[in-house]
Amino acid sequence: MSIRNEINRIVDSIKPLDSIEKECKDSILKWIQSGDPLFRVQKPDIPNKHLVSYFVLFDETCGKILLVDHKKAQLWLPTGGHIEVDEHPKDTVERECMEELNIKAKFWMKEPLFITSTTTVGLTSGHTDVSLWYVLKGDSKKEYQYDLQEFNDICWFYFDDIPYEKSDPEMKRFIKKMQLKLS
Repeated sequence: MSIRNEINRIVDSIKPLDSIEKECKDSILKWIQSGDPLFRVQKPDIPNKHLVSYFVLFDETCGKILLVDHKKAQLWLPTGGHIEVDEHPKDTVERECMEELNIKAKFWMKEPLFITSTTTVGLTSGHTDVSLWYVLKGDSKKEYQYDLQEFNDICWFYFDDIPYEKSDPEMKRFIKKMQLKLS
């Protein structure tokens, strides 16, 4: 199976939270099936729309998620990164987890929980990140060695304490989907 077909399968398997995610998913499937480039080939924005794998570390025992104070985006975001040419999104998570937090990825869910298409802000604003949101197992009591070049800080947040106004615009909906998954 080609990587494009595999990405199509992954996106198609995501059960939308609501009509917003359903519309986003349908639009992304059309984009994938169009034959347009999917992968970023030059920083920061060529092509202007490209794939990203987010991964949210989740401490299920404490009910907290890890967010990073991202230098370029100037927002509190999940960890993650751009999917390399012909790379499987899950492999991106494993690679980026080691690069950004110096840990091996332990998946809470095998497939991504959520999908978004967002126009970037901050120092590299104006392009579109199509993001697959994976959830990993994390431990809020552990100290993580994070990438100081990319992040100002990292912090564990209870769902009610997430700085939504300074985060990904879809974070509230992601958390709602997490809470539904937990119930």
